Amino acid sequence: MKKTRISTTALDFDRPLVTVDVVIFSVLDDTLKVLMSRRPARVDERAEPFPGRWALPGGFVDVAQDCTLLDCAMRKLQAKTGVTAPYLEQLGSWGSADRDPRGWSTTHVYFALVHLPPAAWASDTTGLNESRWTAVDEALREPLAFDHNGLLAAAIARLRNKVEYTSLPAFFLPEPFTLPQLQYTYEVVLGRPVDKSAFRKRMLDAGFLEEAGMQGGATGRSAVAYRVKDRAQAVAFPRTFKVSE
Repeated sequence: MKKTRISTTALDFDRPLVTVDVVIFSVLDDTLKVLMSRRPARVDERAEPFPGRWALPGGFVDVAQDCTLLDCAMRKLQAKTGVTAPYLEQLGSWGSADRDPRGWSTTHVYFALVHLPPAAWASDTTGLNESRWTAVDEALREPLAFDHNGLLAAAIARLRNKVEYTSLPAFFLPEPFTLPQLQYTYEVVLGRPVDKSAFRKRMLDAGFLEEAGMQGGATGRSAVAYRVKDRAQAVAFPRTFKVSE
């Protein structure tokens, strides 16, 4: 059945500004980093708020292109990185009368995990206007635009909490990868070491990996390489890494 589109031109109440922001994480240079964008001073001759400030990538929902909030998030991610994220999750929604000087504003925040080859991030920018990868702790110390310090802090907390009991760090790695590479990625994101024997047992017992031949290591010794069987979602473990194993 074809849906009837109701005209909104006769609405007699003010409507809020609606945006989508995407917190894009990657592990680069042995560090958990986030993609930041510098705010422009003007757009189409219109003055913009927080000119020159760093901010999370995002923008207004385009009703002509975005059928859903996820569509908008995927469009913003593609525009900022040129890649499709192997993992994209909605973080939450924020809204108030004072978060944006242009008016009552609500934003719907997603976070993405991406792996980018060196050519995509060797320079300070992504090839787009004023974007850069920044270590998450450094980014939090910046006076970001709007309420983005709080949004970023919430995304980092969600990511690190989920890493304690899921296979999320596998989405940062190109395939195939070895268990030592996966363990190191966990340690970079968590900011602390993980017991090697307990880690190996947990990864293999979870059954989300499949062998993909052998791969040479930094020491010259080969190790078993793996792929993720199903990249549609992260696998949850029965207990967290915080529990003594």
